[in-house]
Amino acid sequence: MSTSSVKPIPEGMHSLTPQIVCAGAAGAIDFYKRAFGAVELFRMLTTDGNIGHAQVKIGNSVVMLTDENAECGSLGPKTLKGTPVSLYLYVENADAAFERAVAAGATVVMPLADMFWGDRWGFVEDPFGHRWHIASHVRDLEPEAIQRAMQAAMQERQHAS
Repeated sequence: MSTSSVKPIPEGMHSLTPQIVCAGAAGAIDFYKRAFGAVELFRMLTTDGNIGHAQVKIGNSVVMLTDENAECGSLGPKTLKGTPVSLYLYVENADAAFERAVAAGATVVMPLADMFWGDRWGFVEDPFGHRWHIASHVRDLEPEAIQRAMQAAMQERQHAS
């Protein structure tokens, strides 16, 4: 049994922390500052000047970043031609955050709308291929109400097609 005073989850971190790979991580950090108000915590450079590891804080969460490194099998979504992973970002004002991200260079995937699960939500892709859901929670709903609303939305979509 260890008697260390070192915290197993470092101060300021959460149990789950995304680490994203970017072709041009330095540019991604600059974009995240403009788009999401990120604060750079630190960066470590490799001997060739690439980012081996960096951390930014967006809201109350840390996002780790690294440059692509094919030798390590570390490739970003642009190189991979997509990714099944996206990041869900809760903010105080989804409209303002969405506009800021688009103004910084994000591409709209789904425009902002009030959604059946209680969030005002929209979906963008950043210039590095990462997809971001931007949301503000606007209504508290019971799980059963969300389930009914989802089924109604799916039926509506089927009738429209």
